[in-house]
Amino acid sequence: MAEKGRLVDLCLFAGKLMVTYGAETYRAEDIMNRMAVAGGLKNVHSFVTTTGIFLSGIQDNGDNLMQMIRIVDRFQDLNKVAEVNQLSRDFVLGRINEQEANEQLIKISAARMNYPLWLIYIASGVAGGAFSYLVGNTKFDMIPAAMGGLMSTLFLVLFQHYLHAKFFSEYLASFFGSIIALALLHSGYGSNVDQVIIGTIIPLVPGIPLTNSVRDLMNGDFISGLGRGAEAALTALSIAAGVATAVSLFLP
Repeated sequence: MAEKGRLVDLCLFAGKLMVTYGAETYRAEDIMNRMAVAGGLKNVHSFVTTTGIFLSGIQDNGDNLMQMIRIVDRFQDLNKVAEVNQLSRDFVLGRINEQEANEQLIKISAARMNYPLWLIYIASGVAGGAFSYLVGNTKFDMIPAAMGGLMSTLFLVLFQHYLHAKFFSEYLASFFGSIIALALLHSGYGSNVDQVIIGTIIPLVPGIPLTNSVRDLMNGDFISGLGRGAEAALTALSIAAGVATAVSLFLP
């Protein structure tokens, strides 16, 4: 009983990491099912939502096992998703045992992001400036767009660390990023407000939740799909509210 209980804990841990760092619902369920079957459970069933994971199975002696785990935080780190996916393959193929798999999952969970924050900030600035140019900006207008995109990401990381309020942090990040971009425009750096604002907020767009929402809905996982869709919609609303507040302060 205790041995199979540890197996279920391992499967739930893997599923939690998958969902937490941006994997689709069906992918998390598939990994959990395969690991549980490889560990000796029968009649395995898993149910994954964006806020909780359930896993059940039958032991060799006929006893039922069912556990769940709560998901509180959600981030975007597809490298960790790939690492957990590879770990599950190694476990299913017998390359690693249960203890080794658990130790590796702990390392994956505790590992820092592959890219330093300063590089993420620079990439956000480049993305903001480049995207604003693609939608019709001039090269001169790329400066406030790039600075706004960089500062939006910087403020988002800062506010999420200290406030622990996702949507309010996104509102504040878009507000302060837009304020900086509009201040540069007001100082004479550029003239196209619309394109500069687009470049400022593009690093904040919830691309992964929106994509996963569509994929979950197409796969028939309506609870997770609607949940992720609601998260993406609220994120977009928070960003729009921040921009609207900034624009109302700067423009008549």
